[in-house]
Amino acid sequence: MASLDPERERAILDATMELLSEVGYDRMSVDQIAKRARASKATIYRRWAGKPELVVDVICRRFDMDAPTGRDTGTLRGDLAAIFRGLCEAVERKHTLIIGLSSTLVSHQELARTLRAHMPTKDLGDVKALIERAVERGELARPVDPARLFAVAEALVWHRMIFSGPPFDEAFVAESVDGVLAPVVHAWSGG
Repeated sequence: MASLDPERERAILDATMELLSEVGYDRMSVDQIAKRARASKATIYRRWAGKPELVVDVICRRFDMDAPTGRDTGTLRGDLAAIFRGLCEAVERKHTLIIGLSSTLVSHQELARTLRAHMPTKDLGDVKALIERAVERGELARPVDPARLFAVAEALVWHRMIFSGPPFDEAFVAESVDGVLAPVVHAWSGG
C-alpha cells in the first residue's frame, strides 16, 4: 500500500465514515468519497485496492476495537459494570453506523472476509486485570478467559442494539451485570 500525506488520508477516511453513515455501503461510491474528501480517485486507488479495503480500514481505525478502559472499583461487580458501561457508550456513540454496517456485512461476504482478515486483535488488558483483581480479593476461585467474558458482554450489547436499540441505561447495565455477566464469570471460575 502506498502511503499518503496523513492529512489527505484523514480526509478520505472521514469522508468514507460520513458517507457510510449517510447513505450506507451499497449507495456509497469511490467517486463520492473522492469528491467529499477533495481528492482524486487515483489518490484513493493508490492507497486502497477498492471500496471494501477502504471501508475495512475505516472500521479498523475508527471503531473502539479494544475493550473499554476499566477501573478498580473494589468489587468484581463494580469492575464488570464499569467495563460494560464503557462498551455500551462506545456502541451507542456509533449506533447508526454499526447498524448499517452489520446488515452490509451479512449481505457482502467479500467485505466481511476482508474485515475478518484485517481485524486487529482486541486489547483485553483491563478485562484480564479485573479478573485478576477478583481472584486476589477472593471473589473468584480462579481466572477465566477474558476474551470469552468480553464476547458475552459484546453479545448482550449487540442483541440490545439490534432488537431494542439504545439507550443503554443504568437498568440495562445492572440487569446485564447482575443477571448474566457476574453469574457467568462465577460459574466459569468454579465458585
